This record gives sequence, C-alpha cells and structure tokens, in this order.
Amino acid sequence: MIKRSSIIIILIIALSCSEKPMDDKYNWVPINVTATAYNSLPYQTSYEHSAITAWGDSIKPGQKWIAVSRDLLKKGLSYNTMVKIDTFDGIFLVKDKMHSRWRNRIDIYMGEDVKKAKEWGRRKITISYAVPKDSLEIIEE
Repeated sequence: MIKRSSIIIILIIALSCSEKPMDDKYNWVPINVTATAYNSLPYQTSYEHSAITAWGDSIKPGQKWIAVSRDLLKKGLSYNTMVKIDTFDGIFLVKDKMHSRWRNRIDIYMGEDVKKAKEWGRRKITISYAVPKDSLEIIEE
C-alpha cells in the first residue's frame, strides 16, 4: 500500500511540474507588416559573411528565421522573439535585423532557394509575436 501511494504522489508532482502549453505562457500580439523573403547569398546579405546574421548567428538552410526592420525591434520583436506567420506553419525566430531604411517590415529566410524567395515576392500579412504573460503582469502593476 505504501508503494502505491508513493507512486501516486510522484505522478501528481510530475504532472503539476510539467510545462504549460506555449499558448498558456505567451500572449500573441498581432501586427500587420510587409513581408519579403531573402536568401543567404553574398549579393543579398554580405559578401564577407553571407551566412552570419546581424546578431552573429550562423544561418543555414532549413531554419525558420526572420529579419525585422529596426522599428519593429522597439515594438517588442527583438532577438529570439517567437513569431507566427499567417501563411506558414510553425514558429519562426527573430534572428536578424534589416537595414535602417526599412519600416514595418520582415524578411523571411528561405535558405538558398532564390526561386522560392522571388515567388514569395512582397506581401502585406499579419504576424503574431510572443510576449511572455509574466512580463505583461509586471508592466500592468
């Protein structure tokens, strides 16, 4: 009987300590932006370091990363912010910054597939970015 109750207590503790689902931990803030696409090729990024982001991350095809215009950094889309893009599955991470001339814009990383990036073109879309719920509670106090 002692063993059975010990197992039940361990299960209760384990379940109460499990991770909350992502939507329970974050508020997803929608914003309308202009979206373009880019590739990690020297003529699109940097001739010296075409596979290095502005924050120094090594980029390679297959990663769900975006670059953001610098005005969006001030709105909360900073380094490693999680972003949902309405036309793509999954979560993207903010890993790069765009030139200061751009406003209200994201650039979606599409590896080295130039054809895919050109087909994407430029579109007005809605994205949502993650803001930890705990951080909003601190601001509201």
